[in-house]
Amino acid sequence: MIQLTNISKYYPAGFGKSYVLRNINLSIKAREFVSIMGPSGSGKSTLLHILGMLEEPSEGEYLFLEESVQKLSEKKRTELHRNHIGFVFQAYHLIDELTVYENIETPLLYKGMGGSERKSRVADVLDRFNIVAKKDLFPTQLSGGQQQLVGIARAVVAQPKVIFADEPTGNLHSEQSVQIMELFKELNQKDGVTIVQVTHSETNAEYGTRIIRLKDGWLD
Repeated sequence: MIQLTNISKYYPAGFGKSYVLRNINLSIKAREFVSIMGPSGSGKSTLLHILGMLEEPSEGEYLFLEESVQKLSEKKRTELHRNHIGFVFQAYHLIDELTVYENIETPLLYKGMGGSERKSRVADVLDRFNIVAKKDLFPTQLSGGQQQLVGIARAVVAQPKVIFADEPTGNLHSEQSVQIMELFKELNQKDGVTIVQVTHSETNAEYGTRIIRLKDGWLD
């Protein structure tokens, strides 16, 4: 599903280059649950952003669903984001002016989905995540754990093939963290969603079927 070959990322620094990632070779199969670990500054988030096509690698080749990402048109890239990729961020990234229902519905509007199907999809997700009672509230009226649930609901409503999660429980207390990680486990095992998460937590990493460790931009 995902194939990275000799991927590097650097930024200009004086007359040289400052490398964030070096020669990353990585293959991720469909239905895997991969945890990326490493100390701060090791390149974890940069790697996740490249995988999620939010950043370009400086060198190397990235194949997503057997297509070379670097050769994709902007239109095709947008299409992949809308139809195959879900994101969950540490900072939630919900839209404060929209209700819980409207936040979850947003990806379906981008897809141009019809009203009745949108309604049905959002209702299913609200029910599954036990947040039906919160649907008319705004993000600022929710706890951190509830906001992250909404963030995950928004990520899965479009039924993506893969979810990229950047420190998904970073702002939550332990009980909420367990709830979120169990939810990821269920999405992976029952729904067959491929999950790639960046985490500092060994406990969270253990939910994955494989742990990848980065150090100073290199795969350990």
